[in-house]
Amino acid sequence: MTQTFSIVETPDAESAEKGRMLFAGETEFLKGVVEMDGMPPGDLLEVCFAGRSNVGKSSLINAVTGRKALARASNTPGRTQEINFFTAADSHYLVDLPGYGYANAPVAIVAKWQRLLKAYLSGRANLRRAFVLVDARHGVKVVDEEIMSLLDRSAVTFQCVLTKIDKPSKADLDKVIEQVRGALAKHPAAFPEIVLTSSEKGHGISELRSIIATLI
Repeated sequence: MTQTFSIVETPDAESAEKGRMLFAGETEFLKGVVEMDGMPPGDLLEVCFAGRSNVGKSSLINAVTGRKALARASNTPGRTQEINFFTAADSHYLVDLPGYGYANAPVAIVAKWQRLLKAYLSGRANLRRAFVLVDARHGVKVVDEEIMSLLDRSAVTFQCVLTKIDKPSKADLDKVIEQVRGALAKHPAAFPEIVLTSSEKGHGISELRSIIATLI
């Protein structure tokens, strides 16, 4: 049976409140990791955010956590080479993966980052979901397919999050959603719901919070 990849619905009151409460307290930066032996213990439920450079990942993490500068956006694509860990309510790790698909980073740095990413995805038993961010103006690109295939091989469930949905026209957004659905259908690890977000307008933030808060 083919997955339909529906759009995530508004959470019910109980789920929305769980999401609000999870991020009502402090979300703190824990550490930046450049090697597997620097990872924190896998003692909390963990979700990670992945996306190509300039997809709006830092802005989305800041919107979800309600902190304006928790995740710092770099003006230089590919500048951040660390896996950054944040703690939320002493129960969750939020993990910010370096942006991928950049052209300006040296080959050796890209290779090292790819090795670290593969090791991370295959080595974190407490990782419950990866959120793969896709720009609503552009849809799924080859570099996104590569990360999705890596998640398939690592048996890590991932959920597609469209960012910047306020930028394209409705007609263009509908076309991108169909393109994304077609791309996701090729990936067995893809979760069958897409989250539509705009960090600027606040769209989809309650939905993302409730998804993170209700994972077990």
